[in-house]
Amino acid sequence: MEKKTKNTGTPIDCPVRHMAFIMDGNGRWAKKRGMPREYGHKFGAEAFRRVLRRCSQLGMEAVTFYVFSTENWKRPQKEVDSILKLLDQYLDECEEELKKNDIRFIFIGDRSPFSPQIREKIDKIERISAHYTCIVNLALNYGGRSELVHAANQLLKQGKEEITEQDFANALYTSQSPEPDMIVRTGGDLRISNFLLWQAAYAELYFTDKLWPDFQADDVDEAVENFKNRKRRFGGV
Repeated sequence: MEKKTKNTGTPIDCPVRHMAFIMDGNGRWAKKRGMPREYGHKFGAEAFRRVLRRCSQLGMEAVTFYVFSTENWKRPQKEVDSILKLLDQYLDECEEELKKNDIRFIFIGDRSPFSPQIREKIDKIERISAHYTCIVNLALNYGGRSELVHAANQLLKQGKEEITEQDFANALYTSQSPEPDMIVRTGGDLRISNFLLWQAAYAELYFTDKLWPDFQADDVDEAVENFKNRKRRFGGV
């Protein structure tokens, strides 16, 4: 369906229902400028805001961002603290963001390592945004393998003796979103790094050398145009 964007009024035919982002390159972006890695995360947060805004303008049903992985705790403590501080600040902004852009926030991953303050904010944001339309999945302390283990354990708790693919899909963190049409990774690496392993089965992969803090709204449009030119056969001819 043809949609009009909020920023230009230009008609956009967006075939992507769900786009997911591996936001890579913050540290290298800062290093190129002679700054500490945490400086890059600050500008990466600005890129996140503009990309989210553009995806909302295009009318996508869901957007997923790989914010903090289960492996990211291994980074230097100063960098981890910087990321958590930015997260805490963004959580304070979320209430205004969800109203302006009709956003429903869902936080995927294991929340238990986060402070009670952050967990309380997450719970509140999910509760007050539940009636909004565009789903934004924020992957925090997330890993694809741990998600699969979590889903299997949930099904065991339900007493399942035989499990269908649909049962498994329903037990995933992203069960309320359509499967991703395209996974975008910035920063030049050609891998998905333990991200949405089940959901990525038929996703189109899009890699760019551009570092995440440099990623613009126009880059989202370019990825959508690239998607339009791909042939999705889902195992058929």
